[in-house]
Amino acid sequence: MSVRRRRPLLVTAVLAVGAGLVLTACGPDNADPAAGPKASPTTAAVAPAPTGAAPAAGSPTAPATGAASHAPTTAPHTPSGTSPSTSARPGGGNAPAPTDATPCDISNLSIHVTARPGAPSQRVIDVHNTGTSACSLSSSPGVNLGNSTARDQSNNIRPVLASGTLRFPVPAGQNAYVVIDLNPTNATTGTTPDINEINVLADQDDTNMPLAATHNFPLTPDTRVLNPHMGNYRATIADAVTSMAAAGK
Repeated sequence: MSVRRRRPLLVTAVLAVGAGLVLTACGPDNADPAAGPKASPTTAAVAPAPTGAAPAAGSPTAPATGAASHAPTTAPHTPSGTSPSTSARPGGGNAPAPTDATPCDISNLSIHVTARPGAPSQRVIDVHNTGTSACSLSSSPGVNLGNSTARDQSNNIRPVLASGTLRFPVPAGQNAYVVIDLNPTNATTGTTPDINEINVLADQDDTNMPLAATHNFPLTPDTRVLNPHMGNYRATIADAVTSMAAAGK
């Protein structure tokens, strides 16, 4: 009996099945639906929008239309003649400038008159601000010299003053000094007799301080008075002496 060979048919069947598997593996039905197609690196970047175009929806960094997108490169302009900040004030903060300080209240002042060491004809008028804020005084006090027992004080002697009209600021707790020379030439004859008192009104502007606020200080019997000179308020005795020396010049 003869045996028929079936090998070619088997090989053909194997090739056909293999081809079917290859076609199935390459088909779209084998794609992973969860992952989706991978984006190409060249399509990930977003092209910038043209000038004036609306920003892309959902973009958190896109500026609103018309808004500046950069900080100013220069400081804000300060108009000429104005101050960028409040000037320094005694006591700090927004306190008034010294030259604009409220006129001193006599109840917040203590006043003393003492002889100046080494200068027998000179007296130091010391005004102390006992208040809690700065105040101001006239450029010099109102001063006259007379006799405490005289009924008529209208002829009292007034000193020659140094020039100056600006009000003088006195910070809280500080002093203002004035020096008066009762006898600048140290004359021993021709002096005014019977002068035994110096009268001091701390602020000679009577709209700020009434004449009733005048303080009276006795002078020793041997005090000679002739053509007295007086300076302006100063923060130190030394500066007050300098101001007094300029009186009448």
